[in-house]
Amino acid sequence: MSTTSRCRVCDGLVTEFFDFGRQPLSDAFIPPTADPAEEFFFRLAVGVCRECTMVQLMEEVPRERMFHADYPYHSSGSLVMRAHFEATAERLLATELTGPDPFIVEIGCNDGVMLRTVARAGVRHLGVEPSSGVANVAAAHGVRVQHSFFEAETARAIAEREGPADVIYAANTLCHIPYLGSVLAGVTALLAPDGVFVFEDPYFGDIIAQTSFDQIYDEHFFYFTVRSVRAMAARHGLELVDVQRLPVHGGEIRYTLARAGTRAPTPAVAALLAEEDAARLVAPDTLAGFAARVRGVRDELTALLRELRARGERVVGYGATAKSATVLNYCGIGPELIPFICDSTPAKQGRLTPGSHIPVREPAAFADPYPDVAVLFAWNHAEEIMAKEAAFRASGGRWVRYVPRVWIG
Repeated sequence: MSTTSRCRVCDGLVTEFFDFGRQPLSDAFIPPTADPAEEFFFRLAVGVCRECTMVQLMEEVPRERMFHADYPYHSSGSLVMRAHFEATAERLLATELTGPDPFIVEIGCNDGVMLRTVARAGVRHLGVEPSSGVANVAAAHGVRVQHSFFEAETARAIAEREGPADVIYAANTLCHIPYLGSVLAGVTALLAPDGVFVFEDPYFGDIIAQTSFDQIYDEHFFYFTVRSVRAMAARHGLELVDVQRLPVHGGEIRYTLARAGTRAPTPAVAALLAEEDAARLVAPDTLAGFAARVRGVRDELTALLRELRARGERVVGYGATAKSATVLNYCGIGPELIPFICDSTPAKQGRLTPGSHIPVREPAAFADPYPDVAVLFAWNHAEEIMAKEAAFRASGGRWVRYVPRVWIG
């Protein structure tokens, strides 16, 4: 039975449309010797606000449990993402950071992959990052970092100390933050009169279109659309002035906000709003159709894995991603179906996946020897991975994919 909650943006009524059940923290990889009874779980359910249309989780996980010194994700871990952030930095340097003493603040700078380019250009900058492990990596690359969460008080202190920011930027960060009111109050306190707030996050329209349900996990509290972002911005004296579709991470949008009335919205805003209306993105029948497809993927994926194992084929996983936690735990997939998952992140290797307790091994294990089948959990990096692992397919290996549907080949 669905439940309701209050919207974290407008206090409207949020109606649940899917429940993934009991889920662990997506990045809490545990040692093999850990006591499973001490593992943290919560109910992962998602709903939509009928007032402002913001899609959001029904329950909040305390931020300190997710973003801490041992947070394992490094933004620079992918060549594609490194190139993406370098290009983003170059674009901002050429368009918005051209004054006599430009200043950019990044919310959630992670290991500083974007700000490294800004730092090399000699432009004044500050990364605000709550996870000290990745913050220290950023600092080691010459990035100025403040180790804290970004909220209204933080922003006011930065503004008093450093002056206004010409650009405030966030990538795959804003959707993580349930207390958006405080963040946006901070943005308005810190942003220069003619400055821009630019952020990019997974697009709910792509999640619906691709049935990429594994984009829904503890760290992603909000699932943005152009309509919901426009409504959110307006509540804080900001205006959505540009949108840009991005191919990274399975489909994102880069949103540009400015103080209301300071910039004319581009035609792209109206065009995407019209697309969303035509697709009826958050209509009850659209969400019900999404839910039915998710259940279908679950049933087909588990049936396929059982069939492969019954035939004696060797199956492993590729990419112990945060989003794989949703797939593994919702589908009930454990080491009996996938004996191990290979991942390039040293902090995950030698540990067990959260909840499902599948061993994570180093990349060398993938070719020692090659399996018959590999389940691609890092599907958003498919092109990069396929090029890197061409020898696997040449050896007769097959990939299992589950976005937008289950298939093997």
